[in-house]
Amino acid sequence: MEKNIDFFYNEEFWFISAFINSNKCDRDEIAKRIEKIVKERVSKISEKDAYLTQLAKNLVDMAQNISIVCNWVDYISIFPYYKENTDKFYDVLGYFEFQIEYYKNNPEKKKTIKPLLIQQIPHIILRELKDKAQFMTEEVLIDLESPIYIFATSDKTDPPNIKWDEEAIETYKKDLSYWTVLYSGQWEDYSPSLYENRIQNNLSNRLSELHFINRNNGFVYMAEDNYKNFFEPYMKPYVVTPAAQIRTIIFCLREINGSLDILFLNTYSEGRIDTEKLEEKINNLRFLRGILQNALSIIYNELDYNRRQHYTSVLTHLIDKFELDNIKGRMNQKFDLLYNTMNEIHQKRVQEDQEETEKALNILNFLLGAGILADLVELAMIALSLNAEDFQAILLNSVVAIIISSILIMAVIYYMFVKFKVKRGAIKNTVDAVILNEEGDKIVLVKRRFPPFQNHYALPGGYIQKKESLEHAVKREVKEETNLDVSIIKKIGYYDDPNRDPRGKVHSTAYLCKIKDGDYQLKGKTDALSAEFIPTEELEKIPLAFDHREILKDADLIEKDSIFDIF
Repeated sequence: MEKNIDFFYNEEFWFISAFINSNKCDRDEIAKRIEKIVKERVSKISEKDAYLTQLAKNLVDMAQNISIVCNWVDYISIFPYYKENTDKFYDVLGYFEFQIEYYKNNPEKKKTIKPLLIQQIPHIILRELKDKAQFMTEEVLIDLESPIYIFATSDKTDPPNIKWDEEAIETYKKDLSYWTVLYSGQWEDYSPSLYENRIQNNLSNRLSELHFINRNNGFVYMAEDNYKNFFEPYMKPYVVTPAAQIRTIIFCLREINGSLDILFLNTYSEGRIDTEKLEEKINNLRFLRGILQNALSIIYNELDYNRRQHYTSVLTHLIDKFELDNIKGRMNQKFDLLYNTMNEIHQKRVQEDQEETEKALNILNFLLGAGILADLVELAMIALSLNAEDFQAILLNSVVAIIISSILIMAVIYYMFVKFKVKRGAIKNTVDAVILNEEGDKIVLVKRRFPPFQNHYALPGGYIQKKESLEHAVKREVKEETNLDVSIIKKIGYYDDPNRDPRGKVHSTAYLCKIKDGDYQLKGKTDALSAEFIPTEELEKIPLAFDHREILKDADLIEKDSIFDIF
């Protein structure tokens, strides 16, 4: 028979996986900055933030009575990762750990906290971090795609002293299920099978405890004395921390998978592919895969040799729950695909080189033929009894010299042409457009559909097609991406910094443009997710793709050495 039970809230832990660049920030300092962002947002929570009006007052009251402490935890302290989409560098993998407690000195108020309330504030904080993290990309790369991991704990129940065997779990499954899956809905009319599913996999071996770990949250109930004596020395390092670590590994694998996807797309990019740079990036990702394998080996060794049944059950459950082996498998398949693709590119490059070699051999044969021709002239002079001073001999030698010199000049010109062609082929040329509205107080920016800098704001522009003029290219790209017809006012500059584009050597020519027709419809097309007018006064606050900030500085639309540039 199903019965009701109340679990009384004790405390909770939040985990947010991240990379940091230790050359750009101090670990403690970045943790304090994140803590400050969280505290400031919590202090501003109002009833409008609640997604259910009946919970609004409780939410505000909880926000006014919360204790928050944030610390950074290294997981892999040497992990040189380049994010392919933004070409930012990070060297430490770990997570932010938040110690959270509502109504710290008020046990009676803790009894009023329901699971539905616990998920509210982390949702609000995640949205805030998405807004603020864009200004810290040089220092930290935060996992903003996953919900904040919540590990909630309880040390009292009403009724008390339940022996948590299978029968008790089944009896109280409805109320228990609200705690085991905090981020899901918590309606009263769910089907019995849903409640049944949520109470599976209790990892505790003790009848006085409950241990549940899911993808986005965990829940631990321990009888009060057990909690005081064993939570910090055992539960924290052997249950809570492994959940944070496995989730961090999943975040890292997802990032590596994303970089592999971008590198694969780059193998089909326009122009000659910078194979050396591609191989360098692939080798770096292979190195990171090896570092992760070493970290995982520690976990698998624990499974092989650790005789503590509960701990090995926790690790096995985490590996299965987070589908770790499947994600690793997909990553390895992508490495294999990239390896095969790079082999095809090398074979094609070898074929091209062989064709160029054959052409060079043909010229060499010409030169050898010229040498034979000189020998024939000498034989002819002997046969005709001509002396070197004779007019006929001088004429014959002059003709042969002209022929040989012409062949040599052709060979040198061809050699220089091939070198120029290879060098030019390694550089991809693009155009960018700075488009102002009629009043001159707004600029057209597009949000990029594809990497690199996917979902970032950028100037409209793209690659120059074969035999296409710069002016035609910029007008065509603007039309394709924004649906606008523009005329060129002037050239802003030529940008050839070797590090301006993570794909390789990409040079760009930027133009200042104006819209031709007053009757237009601005909309994102082809490579652009969206196209919109952005007030020039807001450009200081918007992260831009590539070196487009430099272009806007040269166009006098952004102050040089602005405050934004320190982030």
